[in-house]
Amino acid sequence: MKNKKLKINSNNLLLIITIVLFVLMYIGGCVVYADKGFTRLQTFLFILIDNAGLICLASGMTCVMLTGGIDISVGSVVAMDCMIIAVGIERWGWGSPVLMLLVLAVGLVFGLVQGWLIAYLKIQPFIVTMAGMFFARGMTAVICTEQVSITSDPFFTKLSSFKIQMPFGIGAYVNKKGIPQIPYVRVSVIVALLVVLAVFLMLRYTRFGRSIYAVGGNQQSATLMGLDVKKVTLKAYVLSSFLASIGGICYCLNTMSGTTTQATGLEMSAISSAVIGGTLLTGGVGNVVGSLFGVLINGTISKLVQTHGQLIGAWANIVTAVLLCFFIVLQAVFVKVKERKKV
Repeated sequence: MKNKKLKINSNNLLLIITIVLFVLMYIGGCVVYADKGFTRLQTFLFILIDNAGLICLASGMTCVMLTGGIDISVGSVVAMDCMIIAVGIERWGWGSPVLMLLVLAVGLVFGLVQGWLIAYLKIQPFIVTMAGMFFARGMTAVICTEQVSITSDPFFTKLSSFKIQMPFGIGAYVNKKGIPQIPYVRVSVIVALLVVLAVFLMLRYTRFGRSIYAVGGNQQSATLMGLDVKKVTLKAYVLSSFLASIGGICYCLNTMSGTTTQATGLEMSAISSAVIGGTLLTGGVGNVVGSLFGVLINGTISKLVQTHGQLIGAWANIVTAVLLCFFIVLQAVFVKVKERKKV
């Protein structure tokens, strides 16, 4: 029984460190910037709103990284999805529900092609998804080279601006104009949190979820257990691209536009969030809850820099880089300790 407890604690160590780091960082922000409204519930909710799309991407990235792979095409897929929706509404005259279904279908096909090349042709995931990244970014420019703002679809506009207020006026405050405000979230946040919940339940309670961990832990052992490693890998990449398309819809709801430079570097933010959240680069260890907190840490860093007001945005990248290095070193130590225990 004691050994089981030790095993559970060791597997959750990175997640615990991530959660503690986020709590300390956020409390620090509340102490330092209390006079600038950082203690308000709405500040935290703004972090969720701003990063709703990234949460979806990080959830899909976690699944791929758990198999020992990586997907650097997701940022470009988001840009392509946004452009399809924007141009589809403003120039093709299509309805937003049809376009949202279209981008989800595009995500499935995109993931199917990449997953097949990686799983069945044994091409390196980095090479395949880099090609996917260039293809999606190029297709974004082929669709339209200009920035297209979404203004003519009442349903999509209403969906974007719709506010879901906190029940019972939780966290209510008075703004600078003396007007009472009730904290709120957007629809994109609800979608993102439902994605996290769905992926968490899938990884924890389904055969496919357990297979992902098995494939990432040891492919030979997974094969001996009777698992179809190729099929599991294929499904993981399909899921990643599909969640990237959901993230693209959330991202588009926030920006209400499409442009060729949209979501540049978002795939790196997704990877860093997963790593900071405790997902091993070698696969087999990690969970989507940690990735959620990884996104919150990245969002909090950006919000702290923004709240300070006199720091350039590059400082957020510098701090994220330092944290990323810290967690990579921590992962290396974690793997070494695990190997010694086996011996």
